[in-house]
Amino acid sequence: MVFLFGACFGSFANVLIYRMPKGEKITGRSHCKECGKTVAWYHNIPMLSYFILRGKCANCQAKFSIRYPLVEFIMAALWLAVFHLYGFSWLTLEYFILVFGLVAGSFIDLDHMILPDEITLGGCALALIGAAINPEREFMEGFIGFLFGGGVLWLVAYVYYVFTGREGLGGGDIKLLAWIGALLGWRAIPFVILSSSVLGSIVGIYVSRHSEDKLKAVIPFGPFIALGAILYILGLKSVGNWYIDLFFPQF
Repeated sequence: MVFLFGACFGSFANVLIYRMPKGEKITGRSHCKECGKTVAWYHNIPMLSYFILRGKCANCQAKFSIRYPLVEFIMAALWLAVFHLYGFSWLTLEYFILVFGLVAGSFIDLDHMILPDEITLGGCALALIGAAINPEREFMEGFIGFLFGGGVLWLVAYVYYVFTGREGLGGGDIKLLAWIGALLGWRAIPFVILSSSVLGSIVGIYVSRHSEDKLKAVIPFGPFIALGAILYILGLKSVGNWYIDLFFPQF
């Protein structure tokens, strides 16, 4: 059931990924981008319909992107993994919301190099409200994580701008890390920054070597921050705590 619900929310994430950057309403039936015909409900079943229709519109045979079932599967698999690790709890619900925002925001960032405030700031607000009402969390820990997450990345971005005169990180990345800190706590931030930086550097080197602009090639950092947060909640939290205890045993 969790997997199925995750797939359904993955389908909704596809709506946000496509419509939100264009300023379109997120409500309303799905339709084919080519012929404009409304997609029937039985042609809009997460994951299955894409393969039943062989990735084409039932009306005009225009091709649909493989991304649609991919996003649905990623969301379903991540929700299932979260539920397997944390079971029935308020924390699980908050992690579901986080994963939803991370997946939707990452694909938007990949397409448009932006992270919408509706996702990042909305996530910050929900995480702080959750810290206040969720008996499994403490408000001050969430608030400190919010300040620490946003503050650290803001400082990195500011130092980079001072020395290079160019913006290396967008405001959306800062807000995203603030949301992660507000939900996962300040102890998660060093791990998320380290892991996302390593992964981003590997991909960045590859892209720059295969790009005409070489070192001027730009890649979005949001997906790597999201991946670092997902790795943290899906099993590497102990590594993050070990990292903190190694350098800051008093905390």
